[in-house]
Amino acid sequence: MQNKRLKCYIYIRVSTAMQVDGYSLEAQNDRLTKYAEFQGMEVVKVYCDAGKSGKNITGRPEFSQMLQDVADGKDGVDYILVFKLSRFGRNAADVLNSLQYIQDFGVNLICVEDGIDSSKDSGKLTITVLSAVAEIERENILVQTMEGRKQKAREGKWNGGIAPFGYTLDSKNSTLIINPEEAELVKLIYQKYVYEDMGLDTIASFLNDRGYKKKKTRRRELDYFTRGTVKNILDNPVYAGKIAYGKNVTEKVKGTRDQFRRVKSDDYLLVDGIHEAIIDEELWAETKAKRKITGVKWNKTHSLEHEHILSGIVKCPICGHGLSGTVRRRKNKKTGDYVDDFYYRCQHRHKIDDEHFCNFQPSLNQNDFNHEVEQVILDMVNHESFRQFVMDKVNTKVDVSALEEERERIRKLLRQVMGAKAKLTDMLDKLDVMDKHYDRKYQDMHDRLDNLYDKISEYEDSIADITAKIEAVYGNQITGKQIYDILVHFEMMYYKMTDLEKKEFMKDFINSIELYPEKMDNGSIVKQINFKFGVYYEGHETMDIRLLNEKTVETVVMLSHKKPDSVINVKVEFGEGEGKVPLDNIAKRAAAYKPKERVTYKMIKEYIEAKYGFKVHTAYIAEVKRDLGLPMYDAPNAVEKLKQPRKHPTAEKVEAIKDALKYFEVIK
Repeated sequence: MQNKRLKCYIYIRVSTAMQVDGYSLEAQNDRLTKYAEFQGMEVVKVYCDAGKSGKNITGRPEFSQMLQDVADGKDGVDYILVFKLSRFGRNAADVLNSLQYIQDFGVNLICVEDGIDSSKDSGKLTITVLSAVAEIERENILVQTMEGRKQKAREGKWNGGIAPFGYTLDSKNSTLIINPEEAELVKLIYQKYVYEDMGLDTIASFLNDRGYKKKKTRRRELDYFTRGTVKNILDNPVYAGKIAYGKNVTEKVKGTRDQFRRVKSDDYLLVDGIHEAIIDEELWAETKAKRKITGVKWNKTHSLEHEHILSGIVKCPICGHGLSGTVRRRKNKKTGDYVDDFYYRCQHRHKIDDEHFCNFQPSLNQNDFNHEVEQVILDMVNHESFRQFVMDKVNTKVDVSALEEERERIRKLLRQVMGAKAKLTDMLDKLDVMDKHYDRKYQDMHDRLDNLYDKISEYEDSIADITAKIEAVYGNQITGKQIYDILVHFEMMYYKMTDLEKKEFMKDFINSIELYPEKMDNGSIVKQINFKFGVYYEGHETMDIRLLNEKTVETVVMLSHKKPDSVINVKVEFGEGEGKVPLDNIAKRAAAYKPKERVTYKMIKEYIEAKYGFKVHTAYIAEVKRDLGLPMYDAPNAVEKLKQPRKHPTAEKVEAIKDALKYFEVIK
């Protein structure tokens, strides 16, 4: 009887650092294919990792897939062919672990160029020695490469790859050349920070509002300025004509073999560069001194007990993103003590259209804003019907019977499939290798086994999904009970909480807080509060509370105990006929007294888009209102007058805005 033909996988790899003749993917594949033919092996599949490091198996998807296929017995292979042991991996531990792994499933490794066969007695010993040598070689290459880069830094040359903002790179000489336009912005950033006392966010907004762009060094990188961009420019000594090397170093994570992390180092090389500086030494020294005081602080050093209770919950009315908590530290001139003022503000990091960033300027004082939200909750929980509503909610039973029945049904199906898999596996193990139909029977059983594994995965996923739903229902009920318990005793419990406890409570209770673009006549800016749980408000259950910010008029009436001089009795009847007042007349008169709806920027924008088919920016509406002499809201923290005015709206957009203002009866 003819012997069963051996099957094999071919694995080939090249790293980005190793593209030399004899190691190319094509050369490896050709050599291994010819070897397989000579040995009478059937090549089942070729696995290829192009441009992947051999340091470990992490990040080599094809290698990982090959090991998985071996474990699953997918193709019934006997060998894995590689060109050299270094292509299998140059980390000794990983090479040996991977080898042991495939041998557990009856698969051996052949390194064609090295003449190694792990099925032979001497094969594994040779692999152990060579893989250890290869790892040492790799570490030596790394050390030599790092030392070369360090030497370049000593010579004042740039070796960081992409040139920093403000420079272009002469790659031939490893020299930075000043980009005049970008260099002016770098100078501006340093001047604003040191001499005009602007913060990082303010500087970023200043540049973005004037239409300045930065070059994109990566495909998905943003082309506008952010807080991080400004920070990196202010902290980089390259702008003072210096070259730094080793500010960030790689260290091994303790308890692991191949995991590393980047950490900051205070002991780094700083030398004079051969490139031209953009800022002088004096400005750099002042910047560094100020950054040491107000910047480069990762640990919270002030107001340690304070938490931004509603941070992220309060939504910007322009861009829709959560407002961040910020702190402004000021010094008491008399006592010398520092006082912290806390605010909620939009970071202006998001575009609202193709040209404009969010321009929501107000900074909301946290004390005032938190108190306003707390007062709404307090008014709600103090309603006489609220306690009964909470009691009813807490005592409500959770019905998950339908979900539990469905989960049990799928579990029965899973048990059936697991039984079929066990029987088929047993049949597969008992299959006679000498049977002339061995290959066909093996493939048939293996295909059926694959189908069973697919069903097992499907059923397991369904069970996990249903279980998660059941746990979520019970979890929400538990959370809801906890929230309701606090609400019933809100006035007593809330004001005894720490800021952190208040923050956690608000996060579990409130989904979002919507704002008006401008403060209303009564000074409030809160539009609507959306809750995660149903609440009782104004006679019914609701998930949100919309606040009416109408201007109220207070009237003082003096009451007296004096008897009237005379009395007139007036009888009024409603309806039709003589002496009766028609109801429609009353309705018309009532409508005349109805206050007009406040016209918002959103209403104007929606009207223009619906009628004219194009969008207008909020800034354009404000500009037209200003030109018409209409009252405007002045932001308390507005930046200085623009040196470079924004783009003005076109004549077409001006007419559209005026038309909208007429429509809403803002102007005649």
